[in-house]
Amino acid sequence: QVQLVESGGGSVQAGGSLRLSCAASGGTFSSFFMGWFRQAPGKDREWVSVISRAGGITNYADSVKGRFTVSRDNAKNMVYLQMNSLRPEDTALYYCAAGLGAGTYTYTPTGYDYWGQGTQVTVSS
Repeated sequence: QVQLVESGGGSVQAGGSLRLSCAASGGTFSSFFMGWFRQAPGKDREWVSVISRAGGITNYADSVKGRFTVSRDNAKNMVYLQMNSLRPEDTALYYCAAGLGAGTYTYTPTGYDYWGQGTQVTVSS
């Protein structure tokens, strides 16, 4: 059974930075494309970023493009989300997710097979 554990969340002021980490265990990490999602209270889960299996292809939601950077280390079974220039609207519970689908990656939550429990990010103005 694959397990994903996020860490690195916290409370920061607007303009600050955080680096989220997601540790994977129980599977062949390099066989998964990895996504980051977030969910704010009262809102639907929102796709944030994705990285392909080898890490060569990344993509970002328009709301975070230019501020967030996703990366992975297949030797360590880790995926990261570097978040800079944080805004109050970035406040949410952040999840990492692993997908085994046939494509390079997907943006939709239903395309992911495993999810972490989430780590809270709170940005104050």
